[in-house]
Order: sequence, then structure tokens, then C-alpha cells
Amino acid sequence: MPPSAHDTAPSPSSAPPTPTDRSATRWLILAVICLAQLTVILDNTVLNVAIPSLTEDLGATTADVQWMVNAYSLVQSGLLLIAGNSADRYGRKKMLAIGLALFGLASLGATLATSPGMLIAARAGMGVGGALLVTTTLAVVMQIFDDAERPRAIGIWSSVSSLGFAAGPLIGGALLDHFWWGSLFLVNLPVAVLALCAVLTLVPESKSPGTERPDPLGAVLSMTGMVGVVFAIISGPVDGWLSGKVLVSAAVGFAGLAAFALWELHTPHPMLDMHFFRNRRFIGAVSGGILVAFGMGGSMFLLTQHLQLVLGYGPLEAGLRMAPLAVTVVLINFTGLGARLMPRLGTPGMIVSGMSLLAAGLLLIATLGGSGYGGMLAGLIVMGAGIALAMPAMANAIMSAIPPAKAGVGAGVNGTLMEFGQGLGVAVLGAVLTARFQALLPVAAAGAGSLAAALATSGTGAERTAVHDAFAAGIGTGQLTGAAAVFLGGLLAAVLLRRAERSAGPSSGLSAPEGAAAAAE
Repeated sequence: MPPSAHDTAPSPSSAPPTPTDRSATRWLILAVICLAQLTVILDNTVLNVAIPSLTEDLGATTADVQWMVNAYSLVQSGLLLIAGNSADRYGRKKMLAIGLALFGLASLGATLATSPGMLIAARAGMGVGGALLVTTTLAVVMQIFDDAERPRAIGIWSSVSSLGFAAGPLIGGALLDHFWWGSLFLVNLPVAVLALCAVLTLVPESKSPGTERPDPLGAVLSMTGMVGVVFAIISGPVDGWLSGKVLVSAAVGFAGLAAFALWELHTPHPMLDMHFFRNRRFIGAVSGGILVAFGMGGSMFLLTQHLQLVLGYGPLEAGLRMAPLAVTVVLINFTGLGARLMPRLGTPGMIVSGMSLLAAGLLLIATLGGSGYGGMLAGLIVMGAGIALAMPAMANAIMSAIPPAKAGVGAGVNGTLMEFGQGLGVAVLGAVLTARFQALLPVAAAGAGSLAAALATSGTGAERTAVHDAFAAGIGTGQLTGAAAVFLGGLLAAVLLRRAERSAGPSSGLSAPEGAAAAAE
């Protein structure tokens, strides 16, 4: 049987630093890795605004454009666990440097692409580098900050992730207003070079003990499972949830994940120790993490349509009006407010407070944002406060439930949850939007699958107004569904984490793997 959390002892090279190990460069290192993290997150969404330019300049078909957008997220999500395991095994600094080099070279390839196939290949290469960066940046944060400073450092790291996710369309729109589509990738080059030089100079190396053998079958199964599930989630809204492509992809994905879990339970050297899933703290953090990402991904999907299709803003205007959410997240965590609240509220309190605020923000937007931007602004600020409290607490809980020697794997789990939760949020809330929209359509537009199709079949002004009202109602219903799911998920995660803390006793701390392991059943 594989070793449990009890049996995994941190090595001297991977243990978190003590207060005497503090170096004045630790915040500079954090700034560098956050800059690298920002470029990776931006590239998840920045390309969406360039679709018209790509179609015209490269002669891309609709299928080409889909692969340009999705190749990055598919490759990245499929490699997250493998990248985290490689960082633990071969060295986190080494993998971070390799990730930056790959990301920079692939960005150069994307900038110089002259055909859809070249751009798709370059985006896939960026996904490989992005997987290494997402996992190793968080693992390095765990390495260089001690227990006292780690909550604030993780809060800043999470804020940068939220900022990148929300700012992608805004930055993409601003660049396209002045430059060609290649500028979206060209800006990555100086960032990658600067970050690579800083990493090689400043970041200390660490890795787990080298006694474990690689797990190639586990790597293949995890990649097959994640790519299959994520591809089904991405394809569902376009091809239909009952289409052959989606059903086959989902079946392959879930079969791959099931086979991965069974293999990891029985191999003596697992890539991911499945006994972590007996840990109440880990289960609580995983449950909450998925639902925070669910609410964030689904709400962003609905908000962009709300601003553009209901309130009539252009892409850049819509991006600017979503900025208060990211600004709120950044202000709360960069000022250290979230870190100061952590000792007072505890992890369960932070999670239930943050997810309640996120749910309240969605509720405000659903009830007050239908007719103008004022109600939406209030909702965005409340949502930002909720994300700022919940996301760092979730990441800290996940990482503290896994021994320091497995920090890369923990970061891979955290990244996988974000990818899966965001995709699930888009899929579920998008399905709710579509169902409600189609149920409220006037007879003339009955059966239309999109707002544009419904408007095309509407002959009178009254029918067009009814179609718009039906779409706005569908978005509102989706936001209410997301609010309910996030709120209930926050309660569930808080209860599980509170029970874990009580079971572990007073010796359990947020960053003590031994205390977390004691909560395992």
C-alpha cells in the first residue's frame, strides 16, 4: 500500500523556512513569481477578444478558433498533476525555470505564427509551460514563507490569479485597439526573460526525497482523464451536451480518472496519495475550492454576456466595468486585510464568510443589475470581497493538508480544482441560462438556441423585446443558481473543516501536516 500522510516525512530541503530563515529577498521572489503567474492566467482568457482578427488575418475557421482558444487550457489542465509531481521530484526551482523558458519560447512561436496550425501548436506549448508555472509558483510560496507570513503571501498569490482571470479581456481589448493580434503573446517575452533571470538568481532549490520511482502509468491516466473531462465541458455549450463528441469525451475522461484513482491506491509509488482524500481538512478544502471556482468561472461567463448582450456595452467597455471585482480582490489581499482576519475567524470562518459574500454579490447582480450598471457595481465589489477571503483560505487549507515534501502535488491539486470548477461553472450555469431563456421565448422564436438566432426569427419590435427579456431572465436565473450553490458549498466546506480541527485537537495548525493527518479517518 502507498504511504499515507502519516508516513510522508518532509525532507530538510523541502521543509518550510523557520523565522530565522527569513530573507529580505522573499518578497521580491514573490513579486517575480506572481508576475509569471499573471501572464499564465491572462493567457486563459486574453485570446477571446482576438477571434475576429484571427479569423480575418489567418483565415481561421470556427473549428480552428476553438482549438486556438482551447489548446492552451486542455494541455495545461492535463499536465497539472504531472507538473507538480515533477517539481517535487526533480526540483521546484528547476521546473519553474523550465516552465518560464517553455512559456517564453512558445509565446514567441505564437507571435510569429502564420497559419492556424502554427498558432494552435504554439498555444499547446504555452500550456506545457503554464502547467509547470502554476504548480511551482505556489509550491515556492510554501517553501520561502514561514507559518506566520504564509497566509498573506498566499493571499497575494491568489489575488494575482483573480486579477489575471478578470483582466484578460480588458488587457486584450486595449492591446488590440493599438496593435495587431500578435501583441497578445509578444508582451509575454520580456516578462518571461525577467522572471527567468530572477528565478535563477534568487529562488532557492528544493525537492522531496529522491527515493520514490516515477509513476508513468499514473501520469498517462491523469492526463487522459483531465483532458477528456475538460474537453467535454468546453465542447458542451457549442456542440450540445448530448452530442456524440461530448458524451464520448466525458466517458473517456471519467474512465481515465477512475482508473487513475484505482491505480494510485495500489501502486507502491503513487503520483497522488489517494489517502489524502480520507483527510477531512483536505476534503473540506477541495469541496470549497471547486465551488469557489464554480461561482467565479460561471459568474464571469454570465457577466460578460450580461454587460454586452443585455446592457449593450462593447468588449473593452465590458472589461472596464468588470474591473472593480479584480480591484477589490487586490486591495483586500495586498493590504493584508485577509491575512489579519485569518487568526480571528479561522479557516472555516474565512471560507464561510468569503463564500457567503460571493453568493451575496451574485444575488445583488441578479436582482439589481438587470436594468443598469449601478446594481451590478455593488454586486461586483461584494463578490470581490468574497473571493479575496475565500480563495487564499482554500489554497492554504489544501496545501497545509499535504506534507511539505508534496508541495508541488498540492499545488497541482489546487490548479486542477480551479480548472475543473471554472469549467463546471460555465457548463452548469450556461445550461441554466439556456433552459430558462428557451422556456420564456415567444412563439415566433421558439426553439432558438442563442440570442442571435432568436432575434433573427423575431419579426416585430414586441417580439424582439420579449427575446431580450427572456435572455436577461435566463442570466438572472443562472446567477441565482450560482449564488445558491456557492453559499451551500461554503457551509459544507466550513462544517467539514471545523470537524477536522476538532478531531485534530488543539495541536493542529493551518500549516502543520501532522495535525492535518491526525484528522484523517
